[in-house]
Amino acid sequence: MRLSICRTARSLSVYHRTMATQAEAGAKVINGTALAKSIREAAANRIKNFQAKYPRFQPTLAIVQAGERPDSSTYVRMKAKAAEEIGIKFKHVLVAAETSADKIVGIVGKLNDDAQVSGILVQLPLGEHVTPEDERRVTEAVSPEKDVDGFHAYNIGHLSSRASDPLFAPCTPSAVIRLLESTGVPIAGSTAVVLGRSDIVGSPVASMLRHRDATVTQCHSRTQNIEAIIGSADILVAAIGKAEFVKGSWLKPGAVVIDVGINYVPDATKKSGQRLVGDVEYSSASQVASYITPVPGGVGPMTVAMLMENTLDSAERLWNKSRELKVKPLPLDILENVPSDLEIARAQTPKPITQLAHEIGLLPDELESYGKYKAKVDLSVLDRLAHRKDGKYIVISGITPTPLGEGKSTTTIGLAQALGAELGRPAFACVRQPSQGPTFGIKGGAAGGGYSQVIPMDEALFSRLVPTKKGKREFAPLMLKRLQKLGINKTDPNELTPEEITRFARLDVDLDTITWNRVMDTNDRFLRKITIGRNSTEQGHERETGFDIAVASECMAVLALTTGLEDMQARLGAMVVATSKQGDPITADDIGVSGALAVLMKDAIKPNLMQTLQGTPVFVHAGPFANIAHGNSSILADKVALKLAGTEEGDPSDRVGYVLTEGGFGADMGMEKFCNIKCRVSGLTPDATVIVATTRALKMHGGGPDVTPGKPLSEVYTSEDLTTLKEGCKNLVKHIQNSKKFGIKVIVAVNQFASDTAAELELVRQEALAGGADAAVVSNHWAEGGAGARALAEAVIATCEGESNFKFLYDLDLSIEEKITAISKEIYGADGIELSPLAQKQVDTYTRQGYGNLPICMAKTQYSFSHDAKLKGVPTGKLSFSHENSPSLTCWI
Repeated sequence: MRLSICRTARSLSVYHRTMATQAEAGAKVINGTALAKSIREAAANRIKNFQAKYPRFQPTLAIVQAGERPDSSTYVRMKAKAAEEIGIKFKHVLVAAETSADKIVGIVGKLNDDAQVSGILVQLPLGEHVTPEDERRVTEAVSPEKDVDGFHAYNIGHLSSRASDPLFAPCTPSAVIRLLESTGVPIAGSTAVVLGRSDIVGSPVASMLRHRDATVTQCHSRTQNIEAIIGSADILVAAIGKAEFVKGSWLKPGAVVIDVGINYVPDATKKSGQRLVGDVEYSSASQVASYITPVPGGVGPMTVAMLMENTLDSAERLWNKSRELKVKPLPLDILENVPSDLEIARAQTPKPITQLAHEIGLLPDELESYGKYKAKVDLSVLDRLAHRKDGKYIVISGITPTPLGEGKSTTTIGLAQALGAELGRPAFACVRQPSQGPTFGIKGGAAGGGYSQVIPMDEALFSRLVPTKKGKREFAPLMLKRLQKLGINKTDPNELTPEEITRFARLDVDLDTITWNRVMDTNDRFLRKITIGRNSTEQGHERETGFDIAVASECMAVLALTTGLEDMQARLGAMVVATSKQGDPITADDIGVSGALAVLMKDAIKPNLMQTLQGTPVFVHAGPFANIAHGNSSILADKVALKLAGTEEGDPSDRVGYVLTEGGFGADMGMEKFCNIKCRVSGLTPDATVIVATTRALKMHGGGPDVTPGKPLSEVYTSEDLTTLKEGCKNLVKHIQNSKKFGIKVIVAVNQFASDTAAELELVRQEALAGGADAAVVSNHWAEGGAGARALAEAVIATCEGESNFKFLYDLDLSIEEKITAISKEIYGADGIELSPLAQKQVDTYTRQGYGNLPICMAKTQYSFSHDAKLKGVPTGKLSFSHENSPSLTCWI
């Protein structure tokens, strides 16, 4: 070691003697302008190369400026020009000179959260009203990750430490080092003197020189014998702000001089009456030094170049960091004897929802927390990620179930955990919100009437609906919508004829046609049919009606199918609540409540973010029943998940994520409506379906005894019975064949129960493959979590390679009866359909009302392909429609 130090010292001595000799011929000028140009060109090439691979990559520099001081504005323009020349987008945030520090901190905070901004610079000074403490508070508000000026305490602190490196070094000190390095003069072992101790230049430069193994002396206004100290320097960095303070006679011959000073001195020869000089007297110093920077043309242009390089470094780092985001799985403590659901849930500690949101790429402004572990997601994320290609879209369906359910939701979550926690792929589950019902149930115009009324009654009501205000009558926008619907092309209330007033003001509801029931979210079967209006205050408006469960409400179906707030209000307004005595549909718009409904549901439209036991993301949103409505979670939740799981242009295929959305009941119910209704509205294209099957349900379809909640299972279901099981597999094969009619891949997930034998599980798998499934896998996620569904996840990934060949089952131009026939024959296996007189009347009414070109939402039993829950397996014959058609036709508009 000692020998090495001696050799280094000798070589430095020889080097400095050479520099002293060279200095006799005059110093070489370190051309900062030329070096800065080469750095900017290199940065421009880096940007072009990066954008060639990732076209959406765009570095952006944001500068916050308070007031319009001439010097500050000049600096900002200079930085803006440099940025735009090399392909960095420039964002200038100009605020009033008197803007408070608190407000600027708020502006900086928004820039921190803006994923499009790569670097943030606060142009100082901020004004005399801003104290040094507040100024520091503003600069500290800039995220260290975007602190391209390098002034944040985090970066300054790491710069001063030998044990760590800052994310960014301050631009001017970095320029000093780069200028020194351009000379080829060795820094290690040299004696360096730094004049100045500011946080902006002096102290950072001293730290950077020490990091490069120079012996550094830092001088300031109270340093004694400063000339002698300067005379010992191999490297001098002057940054004290005193014009031509350092004289050439003070310098050690051959020293390298970096002049950071910017000072103006009087000069009558200049048009401005002054000229720019540094802290070093250039005329005398250039005769003694070996290298020297000019002022201007030295450190100045290099400082701007380093700012550009820092901004580009930040943009690349943030881009790569956003692509490295991964969900950090929560560990599962799996016990051999599986505890109750409640015990398992209580044993797991979920991660904060803000952490999960960050892991999946949501921004803070896109999250509305409801407590610590759940949040709503703002729909603005769809605009931010609109450019992304969607992830893989998979609907989870099932065979015709028993009343106990076959674990479709369990499979959805288990598969999501396997994809996300076990295989490390982006994976989102999208499920419906559970209803309290199944959970607890286990599975007049104020104008008088009669001889005491205002006459003409319609005109009195019209006057109340469209009152005169300040001598003028005007229709509200919703009223104009009703007029348009009625074919009345008038906008002045005074121009309506008496007949038109009557049609506008009187809904003339046929009480026997009201389809709108009250709803609640707890089942009470005694409320399904009630009589209302019996109180004397109701003036004899007595009729039969009933309560529905909330998830059977048309509002719930609309929520699940909406694509935005305006779309939701339009759909709510189009809901038919009754028919007039003339046979015209009466909508929520007609009774003037669509706006109020939209306001009540303005927050409900935002998907709810939650998590699985293993910490992977789940969107829980909307909950329409599949045997009544379309039975799928919301389009918006699916769309948000597909974008978060999506890929950027240039991404390899192995970066794609997976969205698992659940369709209610069997594939003949939820999946059929998912394809024919939900996908028509959303425009989304599914890649595959996972059909969940159990030996229990298949044995039931093979002739096994009834399965009844609360009663012990027959021995058929708890012991091996390959004969019954194989017969029941016909039901599974029919579901596979149905799914193939939509042009999508089919993966069968055999949900393993504790009593299943290896032979039974293998039989189901083989029958599924023989029936046309693209893959069939046994999955034990109930007992093992994501690990138990790993093979299923691998099958999903392999099967979903390539593009989807999705297609609809029927054309919308077909008549209602033809569409019902298509579903009945192709999906249910019926030979034909049979409409009761009431059902035929409704079909005729809906056709006459203009709803014939809509998709069909079939309401039927979930326990059979047919209309009869008792018919198991794959029944055939005519399908009977003896009950009312779904009253929710208009929610598919």
